[in-house]
Amino acid sequence: MSNLKEFTKGFIKENPTLVTLLGMCPTLAVTTQASNGIGMGLATTFVLVGSNIVISLLKKIIPDAVRLPCYIVIIAGFVTLIEFLLKGYVPALYDSLGIFLSLITVNCIILGRAEVFASKNKVVPSILDGLGMGLGFTLSLTLMGTVREILGSGTVFGFSLPLINESPMTVFILPAGGFFTLGIIIAVINKLRHKKPPKEIGCKGCPNMSSCEKLRNGGI
Repeated sequence: MSNLKEFTKGFIKENPTLVTLLGMCPTLAVTTQASNGIGMGLATTFVLVGSNIVISLLKKIIPDAVRLPCYIVIIAGFVTLIEFLLKGYVPALYDSLGIFLSLITVNCIILGRAEVFASKNKVVPSILDGLGMGLGFTLSLTLMGTVREILGSGTVFGFSLPLINESPMTVFILPAGGFFTLGIIIAVINKLRHKKPPKEIGCKGCPNMSSCEKLRNGGI
């Protein structure tokens, strides 16, 4: 059950983009198309899982004084690998992502998971953590890219949509449209995450009311 929790927490509860607000640079820059969102998300997932595995295995060997430089070297190795793979097999996506592919090296999501989780946990939980966070990041980018592409270009995954493609709102593929789309999605996620407030205001609506009554009556 704990492994399942580690895997699913990145989808909504601790989504790196929509909850912890990390990785904003690629989120806003590459999501003008849904395909770009999927590509960047999966590339980041690959680096997350790979770096989490290596860092978890080497956590007792890496000295504390140089742990961050070591993490960056490990992450940079996986970024270089995914760059070579995309350049060789998916050149169109490689060109679309551009410099943001290289910037995965300093993505706060990957460094954060390395420092907070992989360096303190075993390999299997670290794999699930990286996979869950990466897929959560991918879903966020794909959702943003889909909304922005439909409204801003009148297409989805490159396919033209009738009526919408005749007069698209091009502002959505501009930076302002990216910020607006991100804000709306974050607001919806926050609404889904937050529990409903108590129906009654005051002591009657407080879950600790019984404990307070005991204290007032001299109990413990």
